Amino acid sequence: MNNELKPIWRSKFNFDWKFGLFLLLLICIPRFALVLHGNVTSNMQFVGIIMVLMAIAPFIFLSKDGRKQIGMKKPTNYRWLILAFAIGIFFSFLLYIIGDTFYGNTYQNWYNYIGKSYNVPNEIDGQGKLILFSINALIGMTFSPIGEELFFRGIVHSSFAKSVGNIKASLVDSSAFAIVHISHFGLIFHNQKWEFLLLPTLIWVLSMFLLGTLFYVSRKHTGSILGAIICHSAFNLGMTYYIFYQLN
Repeated sequence: MNNELKPIWRSKFNFDWKFGLFLLLLICIPRFALVLHGNVTSNMQFVGIIMVLMAIAPFIFLSKDGRKQIGMKKPTNYRWLILAFAIGIFFSFLLYIIGDTFYGNTYQNWYNYIGKSYNVPNEIDGQGKLILFSINALIGMTFSPIGEELFFRGIVHSSFAKSVGNIKASLVDSSAFAIVHISHFGLIFHNQKWEFLLLPTLIWVLSMFLLGTLFYVSRKHTGSILGAIICHSAFNLGMTYYIFYQLN
């Protein structure tokens, strides 16, 4: 019996890979388009709406038992929460080193390109930069980690896992996570025209796939979606730090 979904949805869906695919298409296609639009306008406010939809999807579709199944429960291993944070920080550093080594302070460096959306003024003083960094770090550590992890490592992963098992489900949710991030870097808007950066995009997409896998590992070992959220938050904190204090 399918008890993961709320009664209103049980006549329309089964909690399986078809439901997960439906969610990916429903959310990821408009998100991809809205991020590209935000790169042109330097305004990501509409992307925030998608993040909210990602975060509330489990509450819209899932029963209490379903939300528990996707990891919305207390951790079983609190030590792994600390390790999850350390993993996120380390991976943000690793991506900084790779980008800086191969692409320096150019738009082909993923952190440099993404950092343009932060709109950091060139003449900002130390105190002003700290305030702006703190605001962006707080947003980066809460908004997207909660929304994306409840969605990708939560409801999407678990729906695929019901059909194909956790390992294959992780491949699916990590691949979807990586592909949707091409809109953040890869297909870029530079000098008033679109460009596709083949090699940097391949590095970026592979990195996002590995990162998504680490988020799942953090969820698995903590016994809670909180592990994935903390690992994701730590990565975003590190990325924001390098954007503000190493590239600006």
